[in-house]
Amino acid sequence: MDIFLQTIGSINDETRVRILRFIDINGEVCVCDIETSFDMIQSRISRHLKILKDAGFLRVDRRGKWAYYSIRSPMDLFRLSILEEIRHLDMNIPTLQKGCGI
Repeated sequence: MDIFLQTIGSINDETRVRILRFIDINGEVCVCDIETSFDMIQSRISRHLKILKDAGFLRVDRRGKWAYYSIRSPMDLFRLSILEEIRHLDMNIPTLQKGCGI
């Protein structure tokens, strides 16, 4: 029950749903590029990413000082079905903008 509630709770925020779709569209994305694309401060983006990661939607790969986020694979059918539903939502997803300067 706790895992179910955590998963549902992770997507009860429009910004997190948009971030999840953004990563789904763009593949592996550096946290700095997410910050730049969403025009949000690092602490707010990091909080959203942590919630999505803890709920089993994202994986993180740390390279030096940067963290790269991607859709977790493999993913269970429950989360896959949620991700599939998100793919059909009509929402404004920002264009990927590079922010790391690398």
